[in-house]
Parts: sequence; structure tokens; C-alpha cells
Amino acid sequence: MSSLPPWLQQLLPILILLAAITLVIARLPKVELGHTEAFKRRRFFNWFPLGMTYAFLYMGRYNLNEATSALKGHTSNADFGTIFFWGTLTYGFAFLLNGPLTDKLGGRKTILISAAGSAVCNVMMGAVVYGVVQNGWQPPGGLVATLSFLYALNMYFQSFGAVSIVKVNASWFHVKERGQLGGVFGILISLGVYFAYDWSRFIAKAAPTWWVFFVPAAILAVFVVVDFFIIRDTPSHTGHPDFDTADASSGDSGPQASPGEVFKKMIRNPIILTILAVEFCSGFMRNAIMQWYPKFAKATGIADTFVASNWGMLLCVAGITGGMFAGLISDRVFDSRRGPVSAVLYAGMSLGAVVTLFVLQTPALGWTVIFMSLCVIGVHGMLSGTASMDFGGKKNAGLAVGIIDGAVYAGTALQSLLLGRILPSGDAAKDMANWSNWPIALLPLSFLGLLLATRVWNARPQPKVAPAAPVLAVAPSGQRGSGRTGTEG
Repeated sequence: MSSLPPWLQQLLPILILLAAITLVIARLPKVELGHTEAFKRRRFFNWFPLGMTYAFLYMGRYNLNEATSALKGHTSNADFGTIFFWGTLTYGFAFLLNGPLTDKLGGRKTILISAAGSAVCNVMMGAVVYGVVQNGWQPPGGLVATLSFLYALNMYFQSFGAVSIVKVNASWFHVKERGQLGGVFGILISLGVYFAYDWSRFIAKAAPTWWVFFVPAAILAVFVVVDFFIIRDTPSHTGHPDFDTADASSGDSGPQASPGEVFKKMIRNPIILTILAVEFCSGFMRNAIMQWYPKFAKATGIADTFVASNWGMLLCVAGITGGMFAGLISDRVFDSRRGPVSAVLYAGMSLGAVVTLFVLQTPALGWTVIFMSLCVIGVHGMLSGTASMDFGGKKNAGLAVGIIDGAVYAGTALQSLLLGRILPSGDAAKDMANWSNWPIALLPLSFLGLLLATRVWNARPQPKVAPAAPVLAVAPSGQRGSGRTGTEG
């Protein structure tokens, strides 16, 4: 394997894992919902380019980490925290506008807006970095302020991404299929993280820093063209019949309620409010781990260790494993409930947070945070990628995922601002002992997330009316599913 090029050495474990997961899923008993083979093929060609667009949006989002690390002498850890804070704050608040807009325009149009807008913003950030590094240009207001503005604009367009993917898929997948879809959502997030960290690192080593922005911009531009010709909002737009997805919109044949009415209804729902709080914790935990471990490794001189030098690949493998584990046990063990899976994974995160206190200055830290990443990506896929469809329904999926993902990025903004202030920089950052505030900051949010996840253990979407008896059979036994979708607990 040492004879292989470095990029292929890192990609190979991911490909092997994906192949193994595909084999396992293919051998599992199938939940039959009456879909034709032609429908399944067209659905694959709908969600796959949509999902890959989302993965490369991640690359055009988290490339900031590698870019600021490569800008030696121009940006510090605190600067990164500031830029990332303004971006994530914008991302969170943008959902209040872009969620209802996606419900109105449809996910196909908004994924095109997202990819095109992010591509343009990445080109502008690359141009600024080129001017500063190559020509010594000083942007008005300074580099940090300029990148903060452009990154915030990028994150506005990025906020359409998750909303679009959920909005489109809500019409193509039944509730009984969405746990596994949530696992796929976790895979896409994981691939995006891999592209953002490892591909960006390869680019930064092989070419000037500004190419860290230009490369994802070019890829996103290609996907704008692909998505325009392939993606459609509903099965009926491709000649296949629409069907009852048995989510919260099931039986709702009335006119589309206004965003204000839907928003009020959702925030009065204790289940939605609890999911919001859980995902706030997830946003804090996810980025407190994924964004700051590379900074820790580089500052303390362990950037060449196995975990640090393969961070994107290991995060990808962990996220794929966590996402598919979450999706499969949600559908197969917990009867398509998302709460139990989230509680199990938050228990793992809480255990990991405790362990980090004792292994901060040892090689075990890297593997501990990888395990915690496995857990948090699994939770995010279940709640933002799946529960938002279930409880928002295909009719209001855009607003539902907007509200839920908005909470994720409110947590992300908090951790960015907090950790950017309490973690060391400069010479102080070289001593691992000075990073003790990092694991301490993880503890309260991990245990709060665990407590909240147990509160939605029995939560299910409640259709407007009882759906017609679906064709639900689990091969080869042929036993019918219960078809229960009423909210419990």
C-alpha cells in the first residue's frame, strides 16, 4: 500500500468501508413499500448528485480551517474563531428565511442557488487571499474583517444545502425508509468532512493557499450544471406517481400554511423544542471536536501523528460508521424512532468527554475524539437529516430542517466564540497542559444532550389523518409492519 499515491492511500479505506456497508445493506431483509425497480433507479439518480453537491458544499465551508492554518503570519487561532463565528451565526439565522423559501421554491431550485452562491463566494475568498499573500494587499478593514464578511456570505448560501436535500428527499422516501436515509445523510456529511480537511490539506501542500478556495468553487460549478439537468423535486416530475410518505404532512390536502403559522405550530410542539435543544448541543460538540483538534495537533507539534495527519479520512470513516449504525438501528430496532438512537449516541459522547479529561496529553486523545465524532455525526444525521422530515412532513420540511439546523449552528457559533477566547494561542498553545479548558468545555453540553435525548425516546410523527394501509412487508418473512405513526410519550 505504501507504493500507492498518498491521496489514494487515504481514499482506499473509505471505499472499502462503503463497499462493506453496501454489501451488508444488500443482505438485510427489505422493507417493501411497492416501489418499482424503475422508481428506485430514478430515485438513486435524484439523491446521489444532490448528496454529492451537499458533500462538496462541506468542502467549500470547512476549507476555512486549513486555509487559515496555512496563512502563517496572517491569521491566528483567535482570528479563525472570529471568522467562523460570524459565518456560523449567519448560517443559523439564514434558516429563518431560507427554510420557508425552500418550501416555496422547492429543493431543486435552492440547491442550485446554494452551490452557485457558495462557488462565487469561495472564488472571492481565494482572490482576497491571493491579493494578500502574493501582492501584499491589505483589504479595507483588514484581512479578518474581509474574510469574516465573505465567509458569512458563503454561509448564507450554504444554509440552503441541508434544507434542499431534506426537502427533495422528503417526497421520495417513506418514514419507514428514512432511518437508512439518515445514515446516507451521515455518509454525505462524512465525505464532505474528508474533502474539506484532507483534500484541502493536499491542495495547500501542493499549491498556493488560494487554491484551497478555488478548487471547491470549480467542483460546485460542475454540480450546478449536473443538478440542473438531473434533480427533480417529486416523483411525479419524473413520470413516477407520488405516494403517501406517512409523515406529519400525511393527509394534509389543504393549502400551504404561511411560514409564520407553521413556525408558531412547531415551536409550541414540545418534541420539536426538545430536538432543537439536542441539536444545539450537537452543533457545539461537533465543531468543538472537528474544528479544534487539527488546531491542537498543529500547535502542539503532533500534526504528523497518524490521527492528525489522517484526520479527514478517519472522520469520514467514523461518520460513515456512525451514520449507518444510527440509521439501521433506528429502522430495524426502534421501529423508525429517532430518539432512542440519539440517546445511545449521546451516551457515547458523554463517555468520550469524560475520557478526554484524562488522556489530553496522550496519543489516546486522537482516537477518543474520533469516537466522539462517530457519535455526533450519527445524531446529526438522525435529527437534522431524518427527524426534520418526519415531524415537518414533506410539506414543511424546509422550515423544519431550517429551524433544527439553525439550532445546530447556534451551538456552533457559541463554541466558536467561546473556544476562540479560552483556548491558548501563540507560544502558550505549544504546551498541551494549556489546553485543559477544551475537554472541560465539552462536558456540560454532552451530558445535557444525553438528558434531552431521553425526553424524545418515544416520539413519532403524527399524520393529519390515518394513512391508508401501506404495503409494508419485511422479506422474507412477509410480516406486515404496524404502520403506527401517532405521536407517543
